[in-house]
Amino acid sequence: MKRNCLKENLIYLGLWIILFIAPLLSLYIRTATDATTPFNWNEIMQIWKMFAVFLAIFLLHNFLLAPLLIYKRKRVLYIILTLLILLGLGLYENYHKPPPPPKREIHDKNRHPSPIKNGNVSPDKQAVGKRHRMPPPPPLEQHQLIAAFILILMFGMNLGVKYYFKNENTAKAIRELERKNLEQQLQYLKYQINPHFLMNTLNNIHALVDIDPQKAQTSILQLSKLMRYVLYDATKNLVPLQQDIDFVSNYIRLMRIRYSDKVAIETDIREPMPDRQIPPLLFISFVENAFKHGISYENESFIQLSIHTDDDKLHFSCRNSKKRTEKPEKADKGGVGIKNTRQRLDLIYGTDYQLDIRDDDNDYTVSLTIPITSTKKTTP
Repeated sequence: MKRNCLKENLIYLGLWIILFIAPLLSLYIRTATDATTPFNWNEIMQIWKMFAVFLAIFLLHNFLLAPLLIYKRKRVLYIILTLLILLGLGLYENYHKPPPPPKREIHDKNRHPSPIKNGNVSPDKQAVGKRHRMPPPPPLEQHQLIAAFILILMFGMNLGVKYYFKNENTAKAIRELERKNLEQQLQYLKYQINPHFLMNTLNNIHALVDIDPQKAQTSILQLSKLMRYVLYDATKNLVPLQQDIDFVSNYIRLMRIRYSDKVAIETDIREPMPDRQIPPLLFISFVENAFKHGISYENESFIQLSIHTDDDKLHFSCRNSKKRTEKPEKADKGGVGIKNTRQRLDLIYGTDYQLDIRDDDNDYTVSLTIPITSTKKTTP
């Protein structure tokens, strides 16, 4: 905002410098092209004196009157003060108007014989007298009208420039508010994912305690590693791609401890991953959803996970079986985690990503493609 104010003042300064230089340059050109024309400083000073009056009025309008209209919206007060300034300028011009040229009287009796003969005025001379009567002076003289017109144009230019920079400042403030709102939304969604993940994992460990206490202890150690990532690394806007993939792999290893051989968990993670950065916790909600809604203790189940990169894209795919008792609408929505992940993807990437969720009769597939070349778009 301060920068725009400086730009505005520099525009005014440049215009007034050009305006004051213009008569000096014009007189110099006239004297250079016509040797009989003297360089008259008095003429320049008279013009500069007039410009100084307009400059004083401009400063008054720029710093006092224009803010009343643009920022405080006091239209009536602005109009009254503007009319008073126009009236004051008219009085100033009337007081400082140049004196009229002296009238010359011609005493030529032969050329202008006396119209009075024997006390009478001839009709022809009466008509001549009527034709030479001067009309009454106009209420506003030409130089006053020109001065008022220049002043109105000057005020209009001043208001136009101020409105331009005001709109620019407003647009900049809106963009800043949108950026802060985006950051707040992303933080809110991220903070929702963290306890959601913790709740699901603790529920799994709680179920494992009754089945195999030894595996439950191992699960707690695995969970501590996962929580270290969630609490410290995942709080950043961006994390290394390999680090987030390791987090997903550790989560899958933790979940393998709980399930029997009836659950076929296949992973195709093509490592090492390129040295890129992505927003944290983008994939975990889909993986959680696969374990939560795709594993059945009564029937054989499967989870197939694939993560690989291709040029400047990262491709994530997760396919899982469906419980026969699972309600289709519940699996389709995927709970809070997937809903929040959708919102994060919209906020971070806009339309520069592809998310395809296919819900068939026997399986559920999520395919996600995000850009990884540039981190500019992924920065909130």
